[in-house]
Amino acid sequence: MPELPDITIYIEALEKKTLGKKLNKVRLHHPFLLKTVEPPISAVEGKAVKQLRRIGKRIAFGFDDELWLVIHLMVAGRLQWQQPLFKLSSGYYLAAFDFDHGSVVFTEAGSKRMATLHVFQGEAALAAHDPGGLEVMVAGLDQFKEVLRSRSKNISIKKVLTDPKVISGIGNSYSDEILHRARMSPFAIAKTLDDGEVRRLYEAIHSVMKEWIDRFRHEVGDGFPGKVTAFRPEMAAHGKFGQPCPVCGAPIQRIRYADMKETNYCPGCQTEGRILADRVMSRLLKDDRPKHLDDLKGLFD
Repeated sequence: MPELPDITIYIEALEKKTLGKKLNKVRLHHPFLLKTVEPPISAVEGKAVKQLRRIGKRIAFGFDDELWLVIHLMVAGRLQWQQPLFKLSSGYYLAAFDFDHGSVVFTEAGSKRMATLHVFQGEAALAAHDPGGLEVMVAGLDQFKEVLRSRSKNISIKKVLTDPKVISGIGNSYSDEILHRARMSPFAIAKTLDDGEVRRLYEAIHSVMKEWIDRFRHEVGDGFPGKVTAFRPEMAAHGKFGQPCPVCGAPIQRIRYADMKETNYCPGCQTEGRILADRVMSRLLKDDRPKHLDDLKGLFD
């Protein structure tokens, strides 16, 4: 799922292409995409884009009359910039937003069809669609600390970072990178972090997010994002199971969940050498599952 760095770069590219330009037509290739009825989608046609805004992991186009067109890419949704009136020739294409000089094309890989499109009128309607998580890149350390300390005593820091009602814009991929940078276990309990750990986590969020936003800006330049993925070769932990940690050399480990998601972490940097329980490994190996880095010797050579 595109997260804060990806959405930031999408918005910057869309501003260059569409800000101040009239949206001529919205072509829906899959009617399921539109989740609202009133106002109708035609209400934004013929109006110029006045602003673009990030709402969590959503992209909001603002028009006159307080109209908002809101895109949620979900897991497999992506945006392209194509020639005017680009033909939507297959099920891969969900919709097109046509301008005189080109079209923003909304795509989604796979068949689950999770991506969404909403049309709202008024700031109140838009705000009601906001999950409400803390915008940690503009929030102060004290605000961040208050959010962590207000969680249930049993909530892990990984769950806090990826909950859009708590922290805005961070998902599975970048939470792995942040926790690796902070040298913190994904199972650390948010409420019990001391002041030093909270600061370390806060600084890790800022450094990781800034690093990736700057990298994407450099890659995209004056163009449009063409490769938005949760798995990047430059990442330290996410998607790196079995590969050596770039900091300490220990093999990156994973925790897999029933919904096919996984958390990646470095036992050397984050868990003092402990191998965290994984449901698949625990089920298969039971008491023989590796519990420490020493138990992994030879497995990833």
